[in-house]
Amino acid sequence: MSKQFLVETSARHVHVTEQDLETLFGKGATLTKKKDLSQPGQFASEERVTVVGSKKELANVSILGPCRKATQVELSATDARSIGIAAPIRESGDVAGSGACKLVGPCGEVELSEGVIVAKRHIHMTPADSKEFGVENGQIVAVKIKSAERTAVLADTVVRVSDSYALAMHIDTDESNAVGAGREQMGEIVCCENLND
Repeated sequence: MSKQFLVETSARHVHVTEQDLETLFGKGATLTKKKDLSQPGQFASEERVTVVGSKKELANVSILGPCRKATQVELSATDARSIGIAAPIRESGDVAGSGACKLVGPCGEVELSEGVIVAKRHIHMTPADSKEFGVENGQIVAVKIKSAERTAVLADTVVRVSDSYALAMHIDTDESNAVGAGREQMGEIVCCENLND
């Protein structure tokens, strides 16, 4: 039997620095946990911001915690285009030369000259998981996602390995809609030779 893993839809969200959090929500502001996420220590907060592009804006975008060293906005390609942001497909944290936007909170605004990306689809794995699946950190694989009407193979999926991860694949809302993903959606790594020829 093939080895499968959970495929989760990662909706639009923002990561902020402590300094930007205070600018947006006031001095001494902290993130209020709303619910834990699948990755250990990560959570969705009660705090939300408006992401402003050159054409229009997206209101009520969730902030994920804890705070990070750099502020980053993760949108789907549809989101980014709709509000006028040129957001490249990148791995989280790779924001050099990425899209620009303004974040608006109840107490202030933050202008980002870069930091808006479309997150590259990826699989979080522990070292034990990577050994079991026979893959390495940074390896590019193809994943078959079987659904009732839109089974598909998503190539160009990066494997990310860390002791702090829990096994799960993350795709954005465009990808989720394209494959008809449902709750408790599962995926499996399949042979990816010649997929990009």
